[in-house]
Amino acid sequence: MVSPQLVMYEEEYKQISSVCDRLCRESNSKVVFVVDKNGQLIASAGQTGNLDTTSLASLTAGNIAATGGLAKLIGEREFSILFHEGERDNLHISIVGGRVILVVIFDGRSSLGLVRLRVKRASQELGAIFEVLMRKLEDPAAGSPFTEITDEDIDNLFND
Repeated sequence: MVSPQLVMYEEEYKQISSVCDRLCRESNSKVVFVVDKNGQLIASAGQTGNLDTTSLASLTAGNIAATGGLAKLIGEREFSILFHEGERDNLHISIVGGRVILVVIFDGRSSLGLVRLRVKRASQELGAIFEVLMRKLEDPAAGSPFTEITDEDIDNLFND
């Protein structure tokens, strides 16, 4: 099932980017990125210059969807953490708050244990940020600078 598009506010985007930067640095990873379940890249950190992040984001979401199907076949709701080990690079993929996907790409300079430890803390931080974001989306007028503008104000603006 495709989830609705996520609207991002600048404040939350900066917080998410900061968490990604710190996770990349503290886990000694090559790349960290956050993707929504539709495959849209939300934020990234690290050595992204030589990567097709759009394709990675899309394929990651597809991977989560496919393993979700596998999970259901064996009676699980979903697999919240996936790990792919390669010859040079490894992928640690986790679902954060049931809403977004956190991906960490790392090599031999780091370890799965360190990545898992740092991802756990980053996931909690990201979960809290997305909770605030979801509350804002449920009540879009809250905190909006446009709430105090009336129809009369708009009419007056264009009637001059």
